[in-house]
Amino acid sequence: MATQSTRWLKSILVVITCVAAEGSHPPSNLVCFIPCGDSDCTVDIHCTWDQRPDNNISTNYTLYWHSANSKEEHLTSGIRFDGLIPRKHAPRHEELFVWVRATNQDGYANSKKIVVNAEDIIKPPPPKLSSSSHEPLEVHWNTVCSQLDLSIGSCEVRHRIQENETWLELEDGLHGSYTLMDPIPDTVYEFQVRCSCHSSTVTGLMSDWSAVHPIRSAELAPVGEVDVWRDCGMFPPTSDCYLTWKNLTASQARGVILGYEVRITYNNDTSASINESTSVPSGQFVYDGKKWHLSSPLNDVSSVSVSAHNALGATLPSYLALSLKGKRQTHQAIYLMMNEDNLNVSWDLPAQLSDNPKEYVVQYKEAGRPGGFGFDWIKVNKSKRAGFTGLFKKYTPYQVSLYQIPHSGEVRHLTSVIGFSVEKAPPTVPSFNVSAVEENEVSLVWKPIPLTSQGGLVLYYQIGIGAKRASLQRVNNVSASLHHENKPFTMQRLHPGQEYEVWIRAVNAAGPGPNVTTRVTTKHRKDYGLLIGALVGTISMFMGICLIVVVLSACHRHKNMSVLLPRVFTDQVPDPNNSNIFVKMSQQMNEPFILACIPISGQDPKISLLEIVGKKSQNFQLDGLTGPGVFDGWSQMDCPNTEMGISAEEGRDRPGCRYEKEEYSKMIDSNEECHSSDEERFTSGYEQHFMPTAMEVLDV
Repeated sequence: MATQSTRWLKSILVVITCVAAEGSHPPSNLVCFIPCGDSDCTVDIHCTWDQRPDNNISTNYTLYWHSANSKEEHLTSGIRFDGLIPRKHAPRHEELFVWVRATNQDGYANSKKIVVNAEDIIKPPPPKLSSSSHEPLEVHWNTVCSQLDLSIGSCEVRHRIQENETWLELEDGLHGSYTLMDPIPDTVYEFQVRCSCHSSTVTGLMSDWSAVHPIRSAELAPVGEVDVWRDCGMFPPTSDCYLTWKNLTASQARGVILGYEVRITYNNDTSASINESTSVPSGQFVYDGKKWHLSSPLNDVSSVSVSAHNALGATLPSYLALSLKGKRQTHQAIYLMMNEDNLNVSWDLPAQLSDNPKEYVVQYKEAGRPGGFGFDWIKVNKSKRAGFTGLFKKYTPYQVSLYQIPHSGEVRHLTSVIGFSVEKAPPTVPSFNVSAVEENEVSLVWKPIPLTSQGGLVLYYQIGIGAKRASLQRVNNVSASLHHENKPFTMQRLHPGQEYEVWIRAVNAAGPGPNVTTRVTTKHRKDYGLLIGALVGTISMFMGICLIVVVLSACHRHKNMSVLLPRVFTDQVPDPNNSNIFVKMSQQMNEPFILACIPISGQDPKISLLEIVGKKSQNFQLDGLTGPGVFDGWSQMDCPNTEMGISAEEGRDRPGCRYEKEEYSKMIDSNEECHSSDEERFTSGYEQHFMPTAMEVLDV
């Protein structure tokens, strides 16, 4: 049975073993070989290995070996990553077992053991390359195998286009030369070769790769078309456009492009040509290393075409119509995934816009950046996605636009959206004011944040309102637009005479910005009931006065005022001589206001009027004077007549004409001559019998 001390010792051994196994990382890629020069090979065996890349701890490496027939271990140590096995310890016809141990403060670790045969580890130097022709593209090389009394073994070749990082490795089994079929014209290729040497008894190792050998392929006439487009600012339908195009790719140029020919056709069917040299550009174009940009706008231009040429030929002209059809859509049929290094664009169009177009064009443009900088485009055929790589600035707006080019050639603008690679909260709204104040509402206006200053696309503006003495707290979201017309926003359902605090802030995907606050007091309520009552009373009084004036005027013309007005307005008394009413009958029916002069008892005109007169008193005293008397309140006046020296016309106009001799007179025309006769002095028996006396009338 194991004691406690025994178990403790075993635990220590386990810990030591773990430290030795895991405390240090073992070396890798152990290789041993006999290096050779141009004429001979070395005697000793060289071994190399790799260290741990991130090992910052001081480590010692020890190279161990022993032969198959002897278990005696030999070693060399140091901090280098290679070591030597002396020839005396490596018999030519015996196999060696070799490994490396790495030791540091954390412990040690061994590499895998390899088996080395000194006869098969000869490693020749890299071959030397040369080229014989550019068309076809051929490379040749020489080795030192013959100087080593060995035969050339198999060789491997790899190549790549200059400035590419990836090598294209070919199959082995080559001897002395290699021909590249169908190279890209006028393109620099880089080649490397490695070979082995062997004999009937020796199987050598592959040499290291040779030095890079560049070769330029032969030049040919360019093919394809120039990728031509136009830069039209932020909103193409209303902005000037500038011609721009990209350099041909190497596979298209197939040589050195010497220049471009630009042909411009104007709306009046005239045309002009511009030849632009790539070696000495004129002031009409700007070149940024990848794109050419016309410095003047394409005003009154209907179409353009561009072709490139080298020493052996030119491309076909690429045609572009400048007329732009379609309008910028409000719905977002285009979707963005954007960061600082990439911009991926996809779109989904209605069926009527997807009918077999020739190609789509996707472009992006940095807002506020003129001259073609921060601007690029991609043309795609059937795919509904495109991707850009580059450096997209933080907090900077980019307009991404989608165009369609049908087979007819005209350009159709489908939609545009704004994107940001990285967004931050928006700044303060530049201005915020109250434009109108009423009892129950206020109107507010503000200046939108400029697009280049938003820091992220503003989605909407939040407008809040609150009152100290009321429980009203309200927030409204007002949609933001690139074409905001600064129309007022009205906050309704407020209280009259109340002070409010109103604020506004912008909101984007990164969050809300700071508030801008102002105060406003609504108008006090007005008592419209009293105002309306007073107004109605005034209008009614005015209309009544006007009506009275009109009626009086009409009555005065027809001498019927005595019927409606009190006696203070006239000194006339009822006239028995009023039979002329028949004469004026036709006039009364044609006057608009004459009916108002008719007594209330009836609207039909009276055939006769009854006048009551008092009997004439012979003599009475009035204030001590003798004259016409008064009987029971009725005045007695002498009736003028022709005998008294007064004409009939004068008597006719006298308003107070009375007849002393008759109590009930015969009705006559009051405009006729006022007179008396013996025939009228006495009344008929009918009158005496049926007509009441004056006293009877007064008693009533």
